[in-house]
Amino acid sequence: MNTAAIPATPLPLRSKSRLAARLPDFFALTKPRVMTLAVFTSVVGMMIAPGHRDPLLGAVAVLAIASGAGAAGALNMWRDADIDAVMTRTAMRPIPRGKISRFEALVFGLVLAAGAVAVLAYALNLVAASLLAFAIFFYVVVYTMWLKRRTPQNIVIGGAAGALPPVIGWAAATGNVGLEPLVLFLIIFLWTPPHFWALSLNRVADYQRAGAPMLPVVAGRAATTLQILIYSVLLFPISLLPWVLGFAGSIYGVTALVGGSLFVVLAFQLRAADESDRRSAQRLFAFSVLYLFLLFAALPASHSNRWSATLSGRRCDFRTVASGIVSNQVLAARAAVEVRIDEV
Repeated sequence: MNTAAIPATPLPLRSKSRLAARLPDFFALTKPRVMTLAVFTSVVGMMIAPGHRDPLLGAVAVLAIASGAGAAGALNMWRDADIDAVMTRTAMRPIPRGKISRFEALVFGLVLAAGAVAVLAYALNLVAASLLAFAIFFYVVVYTMWLKRRTPQNIVIGGAAGALPPVIGWAAATGNVGLEPLVLFLIIFLWTPPHFWALSLNRVADYQRAGAPMLPVVAGRAATTLQILIYSVLLFPISLLPWVLGFAGSIYGVTALVGGSLFVVLAFQLRAADESDRRSAQRLFAFSVLYLFLLFAALPASHSNRWSATLSGRRCDFRTVASGIVSNQVLAARAAVEVRIDEV
């Protein structure tokens, strides 16, 4: 009897190749650019914290915070898949394109969130882990599920989640919360509304189609530019607090003075611009990204000068590792201002 040989299909290899092909889509779920900002500000919080840190634990903390931020982004995309599908700015995200299912995004986000919180609790401390868990919960449940579709003040209240990373970084380094990270929290909290509203001013049609009550849709351009100006003016003196309170030196002070002044000038220009002028909002948005990166990059540089007498002579401590991360993040800021940032 003759028998025909049937070639065996390498199913495991094919499965691995399909998974590898989908990795970029899963990575896109984490909102990498938003994650970059969260990691950057958290590292600054760690760097200005008192004492020395083990480099390995510092790297673990950064990875856990990045994973937590990515989990929040994935769960945001899971919940907002219907909105993303009708908005030009978000229509190419993985779920609207059919690359990732909503169920897969939900499972991915939950697993990533649980893993990030568990690692931070086990490797560092419960305070940092609790703050990370709260930030994820606030962004996903309070902002995404509740505020975003109900009130034009969604980004103001929801911005608290995005302002927590420096507090989490400080807590990861010290096991407690101090005045310094709370000041940094306040800076990011006041920075968020003008930053986001400057972006959303040119996306009114998108939000109208999605039925999202963003401030430019509900209140109009004039009211939105007035709010942008108010928050920009409030941000200016608050941004000087690290210098005034003495935990940042002259490098930071000059950066805050110059950057804050330019921020207010651009807000005034936006307020005075004609409704058909889209460039003024784009300029403010692009500058706001660069402003925050430069402000936070100046803080550890200025802080290390201020406290250099208290540092030990160890050649490789946590600050050495963190300095490299900050340098890479500042370089990434150059690219960030050239592209649209997916924040919602």
